[in-house]
Amino acid sequence: MNSLEAKIDRQKLPRHIAIIMDGNGRWAQEKGQDRLYGHFHGVESVRDIVEGCAELGIQYLTLYAFSTENWDRPAYEVTGLMELLVDTIRKEVETLNRNNIRLHVIGDTKMLPESARLELKEAYEMTSQNTGLNLVMALSYSSRWELVEAVKNIAADVKAGKMEPASITQDTLAQYLCTSEFPDPELMIRTSGEYRISNFLLYQLAYAELYFTNVRWPDFRKENLYEAIVDFQLRERRFGKTSEQVQETSL
Repeated sequence: MNSLEAKIDRQKLPRHIAIIMDGNGRWAQEKGQDRLYGHFHGVESVRDIVEGCAELGIQYLTLYAFSTENWDRPAYEVTGLMELLVDTIRKEVETLNRNNIRLHVIGDTKMLPESARLELKEAYEMTSQNTGLNLVMALSYSSRWELVEAVKNIAADVKAGKMEPASITQDTLAQYLCTSEFPDPELMIRTSGEYRISNFLLYQLAYAELYFTNVRWPDFRKENLYEAIVDFQLRERRFGKTSEQVQETSL
């Protein structure tokens, strides 16, 4: 166990970690390579972080793999990303099962190529009985899209007489989101030195602790994850209360 991992309090782990995996393209360009070279090496980081979370006992890990805005990137990059996605899923299912990891997908998957949808569906079914880490892949995902879809579905149910407008609460909205079966993230990590949430889990991150690092995603490893968790555990999470109230509650 390295020194950073030893500092982690296993009794105070974040239940759900969300990560914006940023910097693949810039990492590749800094090395004089094509952007897809960075995405290819980013897969190694995904493996390492998923393994690290599983080893620690983290219950949920959400990775922002592809946003709806990413469809506007150059066609060759989008095509390459989709091919990499299909190839990676096909190769990793056995590893997920061996490590008791269950795969979930959130996002507008109708926009994905059929080959990707089929691989994801098969991987979801093949890992559905696993009881360890829940790995949530945000693919073709946009928080604003998600919120609009939730509002549309709530409106449809109101129109159908299934609920009264006055009965709608925060919990009601949460039940119509893609993440309805998951707890909200407690820690959100973004790599590569950007200080934005970028349309990622806007509703769910309301009380998450945000952690930003300059490390590019292809260089992000377990040690960087440990550093983020240690930083998280040093913070006081007040949820609108005073420090005194939080301390009294913890006694």
